[in-house]
Amino acid sequence: MKDLPDAESARRFYEQFAEKNPSKTKILEKNEGLLSDVLTIAAFSPLLSTTILQHPEYLSWLNNQRKSASVRGKEELLESLARFALTNSTLETNVLLARFRRRELLRIYLQDIRNLDTIAEITEEISNLADAILEYALRFARQELDNRFGNPLEIDEKGRAKQAKFCIVALGKLGSKELNYSSDIDLLFLYSAEGTTSGSGSRGAVSNREYFVKLSEFITKIVGSTSGEGAAYRVDLRLRPNGRVGALAISSAEAVSYYKKSARDWERQVLIRSRSSAGDAEIFHDFFESIEDFVFSKDLTAQKALENVRLSKEKINFEKLSDKGFDVKLARGGIREIEFIAQALQLAHGGHDKWLRASHTLISLTRISDRKLLSENELTALSEAYKFLRKLEHRLQMENGLQTHIVPENEAKKLLIARRMNCRDLPQFERELKFHTENVSEIFTRIFQTDSGSKQLQITNYKLQNEFEIADLNSEIGADESKFDKLQPILQSLEKSNLKFDLSESKLKTVEKIVEVSPYFAEKLAANPALIVSLPDVEKDFWQKDYRQILRVAIEDETEFSRRLAILRKTWSRLLLEIVAFDIFSKISISEAKKAQTNLAEASIESAIFITKCELEKRFSVKIEHFPFAVLGLGKLGSGSLDYESDLDLVLIYEESEIELGEISLSRFLTFSPSFFPKAVEIFTNALSAFTREGNLYRVDLRLRPDGKNGATSIEKTAFLNYLENRAAIWEWLAYVKLRGVGGDLPLAKITENEARKIIHRLAQTSEISNLKVETGRIRERLREAKSRRKDEIDIKFGEGGMLDIYFAVRFLQLRDNVPDADENRSTTFALRKLFENNSLNIEDFQHFSEGYKFLSELDHNLRLVIGRSTRLPLANQNALRIICERMKLASTGELLENLTLHRLNIRTSFEKVLL
Repeated sequence: MKDLPDAESARRFYEQFAEKNPSKTKILEKNEGLLSDVLTIAAFSPLLSTTILQHPEYLSWLNNQRKSASVRGKEELLESLARFALTNSTLETNVLLARFRRRELLRIYLQDIRNLDTIAEITEEISNLADAILEYALRFARQELDNRFGNPLEIDEKGRAKQAKFCIVALGKLGSKELNYSSDIDLLFLYSAEGTTSGSGSRGAVSNREYFVKLSEFITKIVGSTSGEGAAYRVDLRLRPNGRVGALAISSAEAVSYYKKSARDWERQVLIRSRSSAGDAEIFHDFFESIEDFVFSKDLTAQKALENVRLSKEKINFEKLSDKGFDVKLARGGIREIEFIAQALQLAHGGHDKWLRASHTLISLTRISDRKLLSENELTALSEAYKFLRKLEHRLQMENGLQTHIVPENEAKKLLIARRMNCRDLPQFERELKFHTENVSEIFTRIFQTDSGSKQLQITNYKLQNEFEIADLNSEIGADESKFDKLQPILQSLEKSNLKFDLSESKLKTVEKIVEVSPYFAEKLAANPALIVSLPDVEKDFWQKDYRQILRVAIEDETEFSRRLAILRKTWSRLLLEIVAFDIFSKISISEAKKAQTNLAEASIESAIFITKCELEKRFSVKIEHFPFAVLGLGKLGSGSLDYESDLDLVLIYEESEIELGEISLSRFLTFSPSFFPKAVEIFTNALSAFTREGNLYRVDLRLRPDGKNGATSIEKTAFLNYLENRAAIWEWLAYVKLRGVGGDLPLAKITENEARKIIHRLAQTSEISNLKVETGRIRERLREAKSRRKDEIDIKFGEGGMLDIYFAVRFLQLRDNVPDADENRSTTFALRKLFENNSLNIEDFQHFSEGYKFLSELDHNLRLVIGRSTRLPLANQNALRIICERMKLASTGELLENLTLHRLNIRTSFEKVLL
């Protein structure tokens, strides 16, 4: 306890808790990890220690949650809120939401003070929490208003009535997903169109405007009204059109007109950080698309843009700056200067460069630097200052839950803040604060530099240093202006990158083809022009490289975690684009492309394991001779057919007794390091999925682990097998059919895989076939209903006759007839052949499934290549459909739809014969 920043507060908390909760105190004493976390919270936040004293039942919840280091999205938090509401059904809605928020802050702030998440991840999760609470409030309020007035209706272009839509637009820090622990939430309420309600409610019909204004008032009241628990959030609606005198909710068309014709410059600047927070996101997307070019105007000169932002900053300073202490937000060199640097340069150059139009401060700074509008040193200085100042802001606010940005002048209080910032003493804290703020101020002055007489802005002109000119490229391309237009974003990005290399005719041809076939990967080239340098010579044959060796050599000489992640991402992107290029030129088959991607994923997993081992050795000060940590793959990775943008569905296994350590005994090590394997999981998943300046590799999905979201992120081998033997549900059997060791301790992975497959096949053989059949069909239909709702869309995965029909039928038959996957080939195609040879499928069903799967998987692969990850056919994107048809050697979209319909009907017929 003596190492805590405020040991006295932690001691007082413990005494109070022990006095009021003797039984729970005994539980705490037996759980050293939980006790350490709770005392740490008490030492960092009197606000949260009070929360625990008021709600001691939160401890068991916190114990289950504290080991998970992943950032939770809006949907996951909505599920948690729904469960919380069920167990607190007697609470008023505003109290329920306030209490839920406070409980979640226990978990999030613990991640924060343990440094388990980055500042970007912390603020993203705080923002996701606000989104979830707003979504819940909207759904609750809408139900109440519909009961009163009926559904709000609008008239479509054919004169038919349809339901009007509503969206809560987030602005400010919530809009950029950078919310603080104690931020106001700036909101704008939009609805789709004027009209009247159906009048089916208890109070008859009203106009849509009246309905949506009342809805907005109700949402604001639910979220913002205070009680003994406080309010969930302070809601600020002053940034809406016409401010305090404007309507609380306005139609999208009215909002578009306002921002085009009447809005002041600062109001348009606000929309840089805007997004859909709750409700129907399509309304916001249509609205922003209509006014985006007015926010980022091509007619606005860089000088004028910078002048406008400078004046906004000066107005804020005049109105709000405190003289009672250092203000980390508004003072010279503070957070607001960093935000305004980013926004000013976005407004100055975003009119002509859409890639700069990012809402998140760190992302926008990175893109601005990539365009050479900031130097690498300036980017580093601003990013590090932003992280330091936001962390300091969090420590100040979580003292007592107040919206404060002032560093106290009292030396004792300031020393406490310094300790909570992990500074050894006050001088170190003051040096760091001065270092970062002076860096920011210097850059701010450079960007907004004025001359003392005219105060005209001095804008630095960056000279192009490339050895080629656009004009030269234009002559190479020839007279095909449309092709040049498509290439222009990449060429401009390359031009601004200062990369020096010859863009040969063959290299240009490769770039042209990528632009023509894959707008999705063309955007990635435009975002990272350095990848053009490493594009392969597609005239040569594709050969499978040793990805493990390439990635390992790239990272093993680095010692810093961040540098390893950066180099891993750069090398991975180059290797993936090589696969893409050969795929686009049809130099490799789809199966070869998937095999190469699977090999690349497994090599990436091995690199992540290497990084994890190195970091564990550093953080726990041990030498790990043998690291028994195994990675098992499911889904596409398990079947060896990973494709573009596929998730990595993983189960992480370890054997505690097999760890071999140098110079320290295992028993002593495990005594002081109960967080060893949770920390291993955190480092491993971050290595694969964390977003850095260089992007990320994969989305890691651990939800198929034992006990799902409530289970530990990694599990000991024997416990995993016992779980399968005694507690696994049928849906888990179906998932684990494709279980395959893919990385880490491969002997451990292989043993676990073989034992697990034996268990689930044996259990399936001893269970009632009718139960297995009914449950498999039920799970499949549940997924269809949840994921494929719109009848005007064709979902080739979740919809009827989609790939899931085949997957579920195949796995059911494998379990029913004990036909496990073959070691040499785990693919669905091979499994279908084995089932046919085993007489589990007749010739007609075998053909329906095999031919249908071949068609759907080819369509799925080309969808991913052309537009990115999507299970829905892009019927509105005729260009994408044309490219896909050409690649599938189909004459027209009509032929594609005709073949697709035939295969889906055949697949569904055979699926129903097998399962329904």
